Amino acid sequence: MSVREHREQAQQSLRVAVLTVSDTRTLENDLGGNLIQSLLEQAGHQVSDRRIVQDECQAIRVVAKGLLEAPQVDALLVTGGTGLAARDQTTEAIEALYDAMIPGYGELFRMLSYQEIGAAAMLSRASGGRHGKQVVLTMPGSPAGVQLAMEKLIVPELPHLVHHAGK
Repeated sequence: MSVREHREQAQQSLRVAVLTVSDTRTLENDLGGNLIQSLLEQAGHQVSDRRIVQDECQAIRVVAKGLLEAPQVDALLVTGGTGLAARDQTTEAIEALYDAMIPGYGELFRMLSYQEIGAAAMLSRASGGRHGKQVVLTMPGSPAGVQLAMEKLIVPELPHLVHHAGK
């Protein structure tokens, strides 16, 4: 079956939880989370839950697991805490939840980011994986990083990814 046929078979309206990792953001000033929600809704998806959690490994993992346990969640998108600073704990917290990695997501994100910001793209630890039958994707907290991930990778392929994860 071709990629086009797989995309056509995929459910086009998904239920997505959004998690922002930040020590300072609120729902009102969370530019990255707001952008994710807006782009998901424009694409016909529903944001089933949206949370903000402190950048602490255990807290991130607990909140993410709770969101993934909800039966109305097809995918979890996480923004923030994917850099190289010691305080950035998202990668360690979230990758522990993966049953399988989606290495191409992070590779493509960094490739596209390199085209925009150069070698500094290597500082991003954006990653993707499958948790049960759900897709989990992480991205930087900056609005530019969110926009790149959402417009170039996530919005175009999320239904296709969820379709494969559910098999």
